[in-house]
Amino acid sequence: MSTGTATADILAAYDLEEVGPNRYRGPNARSTHGVVFGGQLLGQALLAAGAGHPDLAVKTLHAVFARAASFDAPIDIEVEPVHGGRTFASATVTLRQGDRTCVRAQVLLSADEPDCIRHAVDAPGHRPPGDDDREPAWQVQIVDDVDISDPALTGPPELDVWTRFVGAPEDPALNQALLAFATDGFLIGTAMRPHEGVGQAQAHVTLSTGVISHTITFHEPVDAGAWNLMVQRSPYAGRGRSYGSADVFSAGGRLVASFVQDAMIRPRDPNAGGKL
Repeated sequence: MSTGTATADILAAYDLEEVGPNRYRGPNARSTHGVVFGGQLLGQALLAAGAGHPDLAVKTLHAVFARAASFDAPIDIEVEPVHGGRTFASATVTLRQGDRTCVRAQVLLSADEPDCIRHAVDAPGHRPPGDDDREPAWQVQIVDDVDISDPALTGPPELDVWTRFVGAPEDPALNQALLAFATDGFLIGTAMRPHEGVGQAQAHVTLSTGVISHTITFHEPVDAGAWNLMVQRSPYAGRGRSYGSADVFSAGGRLVASFVQDAMIRPRDPNAGGKL
């Protein structure tokens, strides 16, 4: 159930150092692939955009991944404010390593307002996992124990995943950033499920895979330390790309966020040198 990624390691990557006006630097959480996990970059962009806006919260973040980020260098983050008001603010956030642009994001922040209308889709009837394992780490549980790594196993392009970060603090922005971290990890595997001979175990081995754009919208406050269910679907894959979307529900069935992702899935070129 534990991913082996400690919550403290992720939070350390989210402890951004202010190095100048609208400029920050962040370390990297531990990685097993030698490159920075995209979910970390989403969270760092979210936190940098929200700095200086104590009365606003991130509503939507849309990120385009230009290049992979190397684990052995910190992330330099530049925020370019676009608009700032009492109800809405927006900014462009660029994450770099040296002169290499890795991610550019557009971030919209907003203030809470009373309901004018309200509705939300219903959560599926899955029961959350138990609390027998409280290791302070990022924990996941795939519903029905679906194995997305084994290329021999196939199924519909659907994947429901429980996620939580044991030890998450109460800070609302950090809880958003932690959930953003989790949303980056499973839609490529969801797209692979219907295809015999294709699985996540082949990523970075015989297949080149990577997120190329990711958009997350927050509907309600998030408790990332409790179980949240990511209900994921991939309606299309082709032309070397995949597309997926998801809704995120609290254990109590409340819709808290939604996200969509475009990704690359293609035969691996050993001479590509990390270029997408």
